[in-house]
Amino acid sequence: MRFAPALAALLLLSLLLVPVTHRAYAQDDQLKSRPELTNYEETSRYEDVLRFFTELQKRSPLVKLETFGQTVEGRAMPLVILSTKPSAQPSEAKASGKPIVFLLANIHGGEVEGKEAVQHLARRLALGDLRPMLDKMIVLIAPIYNIDGNEKIAPNNRGRQNGPIGGVGLRENAKGLDLNRDYTKLDSPEAQALVGAFNRWDPHVMVDLHTTDGTQMAFHLTYSIPLNPTIDPRIMSYHRDKIMPAVAQGMLKNHQFRSYYYGNASGPAPKEGEPEKRTWRNFIPQPRAGQNYYGFRNRLTILSEAYVHLSFQRRIEVTAALVEETFKYTAAHAAEIIQLLKQADADTIKRGQQGPPLPIGVAYEQTPLPKPVTILLGETTTVKNPRTGNNMIAMLEDKIHPVEMQDFGLYTATRSVPSAYVYVFRQEVGTSGIIAKLRQHGITVEELTAPLKTEVENFVISEVRKNERPSFGHNEVTLKGQYKKETVTFPTGSIIVRFAQPLGTLAAFLLEPESDDGLTHWNFFDAYLEVGKAHPVSKVMQNVKATSKPVSQK
Repeated sequence: MRFAPALAALLLLSLLLVPVTHRAYAQDDQLKSRPELTNYEETSRYEDVLRFFTELQKRSPLVKLETFGQTVEGRAMPLVILSTKPSAQPSEAKASGKPIVFLLANIHGGEVEGKEAVQHLARRLALGDLRPMLDKMIVLIAPIYNIDGNEKIAPNNRGRQNGPIGGVGLRENAKGLDLNRDYTKLDSPEAQALVGAFNRWDPHVMVDLHTTDGTQMAFHLTYSIPLNPTIDPRIMSYHRDKIMPAVAQGMLKNHQFRSYYYGNASGPAPKEGEPEKRTWRNFIPQPRAGQNYYGFRNRLTILSEAYVHLSFQRRIEVTAALVEETFKYTAAHAAEIIQLLKQADADTIKRGQQGPPLPIGVAYEQTPLPKPVTILLGETTTVKNPRTGNNMIAMLEDKIHPVEMQDFGLYTATRSVPSAYVYVFRQEVGTSGIIAKLRQHGITVEELTAPLKTEVENFVISEVRKNERPSFGHNEVTLKGQYKKETVTFPTGSIIVRFAQPLGTLAAFLLEPESDDGLTHWNFFDAYLEVGKAHPVSKVMQNVKATSKPVSQK
């Protein structure tokens, strides 16, 4: 993508404003991250990341530094392309036949090891031992996604975390939004830019890099995969049966790092002589979170959570190890991955043309794996932060307590509704925002060029519940009601969204009135929600011939 001169100027200005002390780095130091330059006492700031990748681009023809958006506070968001034929053109990457791997770092400004790990990995890909990987894949890196949050570094942010002692940034962006809860509503310019990059590049694999909170464990890192039961089951099983076992085994064998699925031990530890009642509970299933959202796009994704009480240097190393093992698996199974995702797209389109309707989960419950698993719980000690004098909590890596417990690592739908072949609503002032939001996701939106008379199912509202307390910037909405069949004539210009498209599952989830993470839930339809009235989106439950054209860019 070619970027506006204003964004290019912002990136250039950022580089020119690097302090004199940074310009004085020795030539060899130019390709070191800030942690490496400070004995792992400090994390990189925005200027450090730009300095590093600008220098790496100078040193290697395999590296191209671009920008892909702008933050709330006006900072250009860097995107690094590593390829044997680095190009800003996504079409060339897709035509290469290689899998595209997208590394997303620093979505939470206080969780910083991913930001450092991707610098070290990029250096190895361009100039070091990982260089052969680029013969088999293309790597994209968003090294510092939540730039505004990162720049608010202070020693008391996540103060109990085991380094860096110089402090870290804030979790939220400059508007106070959690960017890892913004994938469906796309309120932030950062999330809009990121999903725009997904639309252009369409990566096969996305790895999202984080730090844990919570349970004291003996795992060096935990990870999550797509969890929503509406996602294509082949994608779900490919993660659990193939990718993650291989990655976990490689991390242990090649790097001596212990890992398992992300979770926390629920409930108190048993007293002596009492049976173990704790269970291992994982993450939310909604696509507001990245690893679920990317699964709704029929793509593979891994969420990495380095253990918070591991030292800063070790958190960087374990994060890099997970990504390295993901690279190895992707390179070794490139054709298999590409074919799996191609088939998932084709079958989504086929379902939208021939049925049967996809069951869309609108309520879920956690369910356990078939057998108990061994969870490695651990111990910690306190250490002083020499800069602040405050206590930090440090992992004792050799203290391992295996505990058998049920892992509630799955979600099942307790209630589902069938997807429509076509979703229809009238194009008017009140729905312009919905059209724009669907298009931001990359969903194909069309308008009728001739009237359409068809039987539909309309959701007649019997109850509207709106949370009084805002959450993630919204007062979340839940509807109750029943479907009523009617025959309706929609005028020319009405909007239709067909399930028969690669993003059909995501489109259906966003438009279903009862979805717990769709556009109704996030207040985009509030003006239409009244008891006794029909939700404005009608569901066409049979394949109809509708004369239409794509909605024009405005």
